[in-house]
Amino acid sequence: MRLGVTMFSTDLAMPVADLARAAEERGFSSLYLPEHTHIPVSRRTPPPTGTPQLAEEYRRTLDPLVALASAATVTSTITLGTGILLAAQREPIVTAKAIATLDHLSGGRVAVGVGFGWNVEEIENHGVPYRDRREVARRNVLAMKALWSQEVAAFEGVEPSWSWPKPLTGPPVYVGGAAGPTLFEHVAQYADGWMPIGGKGIKAALPALREVAPTAKVIPFGTLPTQGKLDYYASLGIEEVVLSLPSGPGDEVLPVLDQYATLL
Repeated sequence: MRLGVTMFSTDLAMPVADLARAAEERGFSSLYLPEHTHIPVSRRTPPPTGTPQLAEEYRRTLDPLVALASAATVTSTITLGTGILLAAQREPIVTAKAIATLDHLSGGRVAVGVGFGWNVEEIENHGVPYRDRREVARRNVLAMKALWSQEVAAFEGVEPSWSWPKPLTGPPVYVGGAAGPTLFEHVAQYADGWMPIGGKGIKAALPALREVAPTAKVIPFGTLPTQGKLDYYASLGIEEVVLSLPSGPGDEVLPVLDQYATLL
C-alpha cells in the first residue's frame, strides 16, 4: 500500500518544499495540499469539524498550486496533489493552465483532488450560489479536462482555443466528499476516483460506487493511521491512503512524519 501525506500549508507551518523533500526521502508516495482562498470574518457557516471555533490554519492557507510548484523543484518522484481544490471557486481556463504548467515542470507528477466546499460565504464571495456549487465545479473540471486533452478545445462560453502545455499525465482527478449518489455520479462523469475524508464508511459505500464507476480508485484522505486501519483498507483493495499531518513548524511535523514512516 502506498502512503501519502497532507498538511494545511500556511505561512506559519513547515515550508512546503521542506515537507515534500522530507516525505520523499522517507518513502511517502504523495503530498496533497488543501485550499481556501479566504475566510470571511462573518463566520455564518459553522466549522465543519464540529468545534466552536474554526482552526486558524483555515484562514492562513497557502495557494496549493503555487506551494506545490516549490515542492516540485526539490523532489523527483513524489506525487504533488491538491486535496482539495475548490473547483467552483476557480476560473477554469487560468486554473487549467496553472495545473498543466505544474505537471509539465514536475515531469508529470500532478494529481487533482477537487471538491465542492462547505463555507457558504466563501463560495458566495466568488459569485457562485451555494446551491449551484456542485454543477459549477462539474462544468469547470470538464472545461479543464478539455483544455488538457484536446488540441483545439471549446466549451460553454469559450470559443475553440489552443492551450499549451498539455499535462503529461492526464492528470488524474479525484472527487472529495461524503458518499452518496450525487457524489458518485460526479466521479463517474469526470473523475478517476473518490477521496473520502477520513475514510469512515467506505466498505458500505463501495457497492454503490462500483455500480456507476467500476474502475474508480478509492483514496482515504486525511486519515489518522493505525496498522489495523491500514490492513483493513488493504482488505478492501485500497492501494493508497493519505495521512493527516499537523499544521505546524518542522519540529512538530517531522516527528509525526517519522512515526508514520514506520507504517510504510
